[in-house]
Amino acid sequence: MDRLRAMRAFVLVAEEEGFAPAALRLGMSAPAVTRAVAGLEGHLGTRLFKRTTRVVRLTEAGARYFTDCKRILGEVDEAEASATGAHSEPRGLIGVTAPSMFGRMFVAPLLIDFLALHPQIKARTLLVDRVVDLIEEGLDVAIRIAHLPDSSLSAIRVGSVRRVVCAAPAYLAEHGSPNTPADLMRMEAIDFSFAAQQQQWSFPMGGKTKIVKPPVRLIVNTAEVAIAAAVAGRGVARLLSYQVGPELRSGALLIVLADFEPPPVPIHIAHVEGRHAARRIRAFVDYAVRRLRAERSLATGNPVPHRL
Repeated sequence: MDRLRAMRAFVLVAEEEGFAPAALRLGMSAPAVTRAVAGLEGHLGTRLFKRTTRVVRLTEAGARYFTDCKRILGEVDEAEASATGAHSEPRGLIGVTAPSMFGRMFVAPLLIDFLALHPQIKARTLLVDRVVDLIEEGLDVAIRIAHLPDSSLSAIRVGSVRRVVCAAPAYLAEHGSPNTPADLMRMEAIDFSFAAQQQQWSFPMGGKTKIVKPPVRLIVNTAEVAIAAAVAGRGVARLLSYQVGPELRSGALLIVLADFEPPPVPIHIAHVEGRHAARRIRAFVDYAVRRLRAERSLATGNPVPHRL
């Protein structure tokens, strides 16, 4: 068995979640790919995939082996290129995931510029508002807005965002500006939530947490709708500062209750293989770190306009 060829087949089956699409990318027949993976499983003495009639998924052992295979194959490719002088440019496919709105505002522009700088690199994105398992989804890099738990991922902090309460100037002129979280109870709220029920709004006060559930007329599941409703004067909304950055800068929205904001939420770039990552991944991570750290709206402690 050609071990490297079998490993490449295994990696593509995992990324494509199927033997037929992997075979198409490899220029092999589906039965040949199936035999290569079966031979690899026989050599290792363990199952790498859970197979059903509809889907192919990595087993726990397969997920660990997938990470090692990608690293090994990347190192082999780079060693061969270095030895032959075939290319000095990073090349290959990069998979990137990020929260949907953050991805549209920040990740897509920098990725497009990165591709222009590196014509041998291809990329795909998954912009969704959920935590994506990089191995399970066959991706390389994640931008995450969260306090990260300990994990096998390598993470680089690139900035932070604030959780802010904001409203249109006309709405505040009519209803008054809240001085404490309790004042929200006399106002109308726009709740940004993925659940059908209203979410509690929590605020740090005197070393404790104050929970408020302001009256809600509108519950939305996208930040864009919440922002549009707030700009239209439909009430106060609670969002991340980057999401309302353009509206704050234009004056369409104003921040209230800035003295009661929770600590900023960090932004990280995370990837699986650490310093052993393939050259294309290291190149993208380095570029993305520079670009995101240069964004003033994401700088730690960066002041955002608010109502005095």
